[in-house]
Amino acid sequence: MSVAETERQGATAGPKDTKVDMKLEVVSIPVSDSDRAAKFYSSLGWRQDATPPGSGVVQFTPPGSACSVQWGAGPGPTTAAPGSARGLWLIVSDLQAALDKLASVGVAADKVFHFGQKGIEPGIDPAHNTYSSFASFRDPDGNQWLFQEITNRLPGRVDAAETSFGSAEDLASAMRRAEKAHGEHEKRMGGARDENWSDWYALYMVADQKGAEPPR
Repeated sequence: MSVAETERQGATAGPKDTKVDMKLEVVSIPVSDSDRAAKFYSSLGWRQDATPPGSGVVQFTPPGSACSVQWGAGPGPTTAAPGSARGLWLIVSDLQAALDKLASVGVAADKVFHFGQKGIEPGIDPAHNTYSSFASFRDPDGNQWLFQEITNRLPGRVDAAETSFGSAEDLASAMRRAEKAHGEHEKRMGGARDENWSDWYALYMVADQKGAEPPR
């Protein structure tokens, strides 16, 4: 294809043919006391981000998250009543570790449950099946957050051309799952040491994150 042909094709492409990345950046939450909210989210280990001086905006980002929360003035403040936010999901690779973090700063979970054979059952799923376990908690105003434990993604949620880990904790968790699976792999090999374990780990971790069939 010539340069001229390429230019002509580009000229006829309309807006509907153009892919535009739209990354969820910030969610506004309603709080009644800015300083109290800042102290609470800071105690959870969330990072306070820099905001324009005099803007009245306060912004925090959960560890490993690409999306932040903010309150105050800003270009799009929420008009909802303080404490009315629901459906704020936080994805974790280890739900018990997340609950331990809450307990260490004096925050109790409202409810811990999982989807079992009989529907919703109390506690964390004993098998730690991905997407199955949940826990909710509230900030001082009553805004409700929901933890969900995801150990590997189902197909379609992760770009097949990209593999990344949001934090060192997520990477370590993926490596532990790979270590356990690799132990079973070596058993199938008759107990012999796999000299190419690093390649196997890499293939397993990529497949694990994408929800694809892992190596055997």
